Amino acid sequence: MFEGVTLATDGPWLAGALIVGYLLGSIPFGLLLTRLAGLGDIRDIGSGSIGATNALRTGNRWVAAGTLLGDAGKGIAAVLIMREFGAHPIPMAGVAGIGAFLGHLYPVWLKFKGGKGVAVFIGILLALYWPIGLLFCATWLAVAIVGRYSSLSALVAALLTPLYLAWLDQWQLVALSVPLVVLIYWAHRENIARLLNGAEPKIGAKKNTPEADSEAGQ
Repeated sequence: MFEGVTLATDGPWLAGALIVGYLLGSIPFGLLLTRLAGLGDIRDIGSGSIGATNALRTGNRWVAAGTLLGDAGKGIAAVLIMREFGAHPIPMAGVAGIGAFLGHLYPVWLKFKGGKGVAVFIGILLALYWPIGLLFCATWLAVAIVGRYSSLSALVAALLTPLYLAWLDQWQLVALSVPLVVLIYWAHRENIARLLNGAEPKIGAKKNTPEADSEAGQ
């Protein structure tokens, strides 16, 4: 995936970067913030995801915003911390980003049931190459305005990310982004099924309606 990296010499550094990233990514901001706000366990709300979209199902936009920033911050922190270590800063940062992403999707503290990774993915992109992070956000917003589906917006933006990176000649980051995009699609498989069936709820579905309760969070 990365030029100039030798597993024999750089393996321990890469393993350390993966572990640091995973531990940062596994911090469940959605769960912590909903409990601090006295809103109960986010896993008992809506889709049961610990991400920002499901946090919005609590009806508290500040909690949702805090979850979004916290989850994006996990990706940013993992990348920036590990960029300072080792002889190959991009590989170290990239592996740490992968670790943060996996930690969010499969946190050991929550029996490996976490969020869907979109906010963490945005944080990773912003830290690795900020123009791509902004392109992701712009694409998400454009699709959301037209279609009003959060999941569809994330899926389209994620799918276009490797193409954006290739267009900007960031080939190492293309190799990094592809497996993360695949994981995002896997995490959204239920959303994809609902989109195909016309049953996916739109952005702004009210709390405690059947439509709202079926929405999957990030």
